[in-house]
Amino acid sequence: MRGIFKVGKKSHDVLLTHTRLTWTPIVPESPTGQSQWEQLLCCSKCEVLLQDVFAVKVKRRRMAGQQSGGAVLGLALFHSRRRGRRLEEDTLHLHNASAEHTHSWYNTLKELLTVTDRKGHALSVMKECKLDEYDGVVCVGGDGSVAELCHALVLRAQLDANSPENPVRAALPLGIIPAGSTDVVSCSVHGVRDPVTAALHVVLGHLQQVDMCSFSSSSQLVHFGFSAMFGFGGRSLARAEKKRWMSSSRRREYAVVKTLARLRPEDCQLSFLPAKSSERKESWMTNQGLYLSISVMSIPCLSPHAPQGLAPNTSLDNGSASLIAVGNASRSEFIKHLKKYSSSSGQFSFPFVETHSVSAVRIRPRSLIGWSEEESEDEGDSKNTPIIQSERAALPWNIDGELVEIANEVLIRWDWLCFRSKTQITSDSMDLFEKRCYVK
Repeated sequence: MRGIFKVGKKSHDVLLTHTRLTWTPIVPESPTGQSQWEQLLCCSKCEVLLQDVFAVKVKRRRMAGQQSGGAVLGLALFHSRRRGRRLEEDTLHLHNASAEHTHSWYNTLKELLTVTDRKGHALSVMKECKLDEYDGVVCVGGDGSVAELCHALVLRAQLDANSPENPVRAALPLGIIPAGSTDVVSCSVHGVRDPVTAALHVVLGHLQQVDMCSFSSSSQLVHFGFSAMFGFGGRSLARAEKKRWMSSSRRREYAVVKTLARLRPEDCQLSFLPAKSSERKESWMTNQGLYLSISVMSIPCLSPHAPQGLAPNTSLDNGSASLIAVGNASRSEFIKHLKKYSSSSGQFSFPFVETHSVSAVRIRPRSLIGWSEEESEDEGDSKNTPIIQSERAALPWNIDGELVEIANEVLIRWDWLCFRSKTQITSDSMDLFEKRCYVK
């Protein structure tokens, strides 16, 4: 990429490659009153190697006490520099008041600074790595990176044991140092997003057991994770993923507004096994109906947008999870429900919202239970009309902030994972998670 930024008080031509960032002062073609040597000094190039950059942030102008928002000022690159044998922290300030220009550079830099090369890279590394040579794994990143590593550690343990009927714990603890936009796992486990606190927890070896769950479809494992959202949460994420060129906050806002504008319920069969129930057929509870949103979470899912958590009644390691089912309602009532998450309580006080403590959940979309698409034509006004998918059409799921498309019934489990063995992970505040899950 190439662009114009102010460095200090002068405008510079800034060039970004895969390995370095360079900046050169912009001077007139024939600066008056300057010698040839002075002109050469003015045009001298400076650079920072990306291997020395450890963070990048968008700079904003904020009033006293303002916690978010504010006019964009540019970028700050945090990097190390050598003084003899010592490494010192330094910051490069790139000033540009254009929000679009700044966010475009920010997103590109974030991608280049990612330690893993691509989505799924961490999983492939963990599958091949000799784990007995290490004492633990540390993840510096957001919820997507954390989720991928947790899945990789637990999956590797099951593959190594080759015993799906007797799940085993992960071989190594996972330390999480938060560096994302929301850091839900870090906030839920330790209550803060402070990277220094996180690093100290890792160094001191503090451990926290945290429940995970398995997501399977057609008797095949899909993923191990902490949370899943179907309906509104899945569809809004699918829309956001199509706007990756936007900043994360703008992309999220756009997707929420668009999904609310086209709000439709999903018609599905929802079955769940109450927590601490024996897994007999008669113990399962089943409902058929229209749902705007179905969420299943094994951790509270705290974030800046939901300070009390999306599932505030969930604990970290009790072997169960929260099922939050939001039935069909008007758009205005659903928005009121969503807004309650930013306050301390009241999000579950609506008559169309039900919550349960569960150990397993099964969700079967309408297209898989033999109902025809033509039936929807007689259903009346649009707010009551479910989205009818063609047979085997993949539906979007939001699993730990990652878009997963699944065409069939989904089974989510905890209970039996919880009492036989747990997989630990060091958290951000790293504390540890441990889980076991079924692998086909």
